[in-house]
Amino acid sequence: MSELIIYTDGASRGNPGPGGYGTILKWGTKEKELSKGYRKTTNNRMELMAVIAGLEALTKTGLKITIYSDSQYVVKAVEEGWLKNWIATNFKGGKKNRDLWTKYHELAKQHHIRFKWVKGHADNPFNNRCDILATTAADGKHLLIDSIYEAENP
Repeated sequence: MSELIIYTDGASRGNPGPGGYGTILKWGTKEKELSKGYRKTTNNRMELMAVIAGLEALTKTGLKITIYSDSQYVVKAVEEGWLKNWIATNFKGGKKNRDLWTKYHELAKQHHIRFKWVKGHADNPFNNRCDILATTAADGKHLLIDSIYEAENP
């Protein structure tokens, strides 16, 4: 089974503020770029949305996937078991981004996923490209509404 590589990054101009994500999917020699911008969101939400967007773009299940992210929040939540804990306690204590973590968890069940942390703004060309995609999306003119975030944070 060939491995799918996903690179992700999220950005926000202010926290909260306008934000965006960038995602690159690499399957052998094929690459696909994804990005979207939102009018009011947070950096952590965009980091997680980048992962979700990559997984939502897939048409097959049961894939072996490595996701590269410069977000300690995302990588540690999965790799160190924070997310399992949050789910087991039904997000007791009102953990932030429950909507996105729940969506990620459902998508992740369909694949074999591992995360690897990469240093942001360093020498990884794919992470750097995701940063450009994310910041360009955040600076765009036709920003989407992160409706759950805005409803919870008027």
